[in-house]
Amino acid sequence: MDRAQLPLNALRAFEAAARHLNFTRAAIELCVSQGAVSHQVAQLERRLGVTLFRRLPRGLALTDEGQALVPVLADAFDRVGATLDRYAGGRLQEVLTVGVVGAFAGGWLLPRLEAFNREHPHIDLRVMTNNNRVDLAGEGLDLAIRYGDGAWHGTHAEPILSAPLTPLCAPAVAARLTSPASLIGETLLRSYRADEWIRWFEEAGAPCPPLRGPVFDNSVLTTATAASGFGVALAPAAMFTRDLAAERLVRPFEAEVTLGAYWLTRLNSRPDSAAMATFRQWLGREAGREAGSIRPARR
Repeated sequence: MDRAQLPLNALRAFEAAARHLNFTRAAIELCVSQGAVSHQVAQLERRLGVTLFRRLPRGLALTDEGQALVPVLADAFDRVGATLDRYAGGRLQEVLTVGVVGAFAGGWLLPRLEAFNREHPHIDLRVMTNNNRVDLAGEGLDLAIRYGDGAWHGTHAEPILSAPLTPLCAPAVAARLTSPASLIGETLLRSYRADEWIRWFEEAGAPCPPLRGPVFDNSVLTTATAASGFGVALAPAAMFTRDLAAERLVRPFEAEVTLGAYWLTRLNSRPDSAAMATFRQWLGREAGREAGSIRPARR
């Protein structure tokens, strides 16, 4: 059917009646009379040459033809409504989907989201957390904040923050730690990067004990486990300042090791939208360019 010939009022009346299975309730929703809804639906049935409803003594029942039409109309109306909702304050809201590694999301981004939304109400920000394993194209992400060395194939990466790792644990565990060497008697919680504890002990000038603690796929779970009193986590203290301030976690030693940083990444093939540029500039300003000493990785 040609677009110019689409009976939009009749389709709206049918979709509302199909949701309510009642002409009267559909009429109330559409602010018209019950007779107007019934007339529009009857017109649509005559135009299509099919029966869309079975009229019952106490309401309506969809026919097979009606059942087939309902999801198509519901999806179309929902998509139109969602698009119109993006016109806020006389300006189109641009959707920006950002994947964020869990520690950065909870420890840095979350406390600043309200300020971002207040400053940039035209950007509809959607945050998807992950454990640092990201498929930008497959997950439909505009940007991703990741931890590492900045060298991801086919990806442009800009430094955000340095993220040195240091032991974090519950206060009761910290009370029995007198030096890095005293960690030999503790459960050392590990990540999938097998060399982190080894490198930290090298930096601290102490021998690394055998590593037998459980392995976690993100530092949020690792530090939550440490806060419970089971083991010692090796994590970026800057991402857990609220836990440290509340003394749920304690940093027993000053020694730290830098094995990576947080980076803002996008596909090389992805053009930079206005929302992407705005978010990048805001992120750089808020981070204070603490990552100024980080050099982009060679490709």
